[in-house]
Amino acid sequence: MAVRAQYEGSNDVGVFATLTNSYCLTAVDGSENFYSVFESELGEVIPIVHTSIAGTRIVGRLTAGNRHGLLVPSTSTDQELQHLRNSLPDSVKVQRVEERLSALGNVIACNDYVALVHPDLDKETEEIIMDTLQVEVFRQTIADNVLVGSYCALSNTGGIVHPHTSVQDQDELSSLLQIPLVAGTVNRGSDVIGAGMVVNDWVSVCGMDTTSTELAVVEEIFKLHDSHQAGAGFMEMRDSLMEGFM
Repeated sequence: MAVRAQYEGSNDVGVFATLTNSYCLTAVDGSENFYSVFESELGEVIPIVHTSIAGTRIVGRLTAGNRHGLLVPSTSTDQELQHLRNSLPDSVKVQRVEERLSALGNVIACNDYVALVHPDLDKETEEIIMDTLQVEVFRQTIADNVLVGSYCALSNTGGIVHPHTSVQDQDELSSLLQIPLVAGTVNRGSDVIGAGMVVNDWVSVCGMDTTSTELAVVEEIFKLHDSHQAGAGFMEMRDSLMEGFM
């Protein structure tokens, strides 16, 4: 299921939220509408944690994580760290990272098995990513952009990358990640995909400006089709075909 949301009038959902298969982080002080979208889609399945990171609301750009762990920058406060550890499942390891490139969400893109990272990331950070998130790590660019976390969105079933990513690069990234990829946009043509949407294995939340065509691409590549809707659509199509034969 792919849905639309806005945070305080901003379509950059991925700036104010982090979504994985075992938890969701959302920024504090947002409107009830923003939270209700996440609550209705995720509330009974995984914990939704309202938090700040380093005293800011841009939690999606400062953190990176998957179902195994969560990485936060060294500027995170002790209170924030304690709040996260108290709120997240015990199986999720929360780790503070001493890294010059501290907007971790911009420089790390990952699912539960593989991470793409900024080419200049510290060696120590790479080891922490491998250990905390339990992933293979590859230093990569996407369409010659080093901010891999900003220009793609990944789940365990698929991924969307910057629209200018060449077919050759898509094939290379796809073989590293072992998932199908598509070049696309969100929010009516925005190429900053990581900032414009969040996704896990069963739901995606995109910015309010995302067109129905973009939303259809998201549902297709991440295999998010609601089985009930798909079934109803199939029955409708079958009925109209049958009428044609009569």
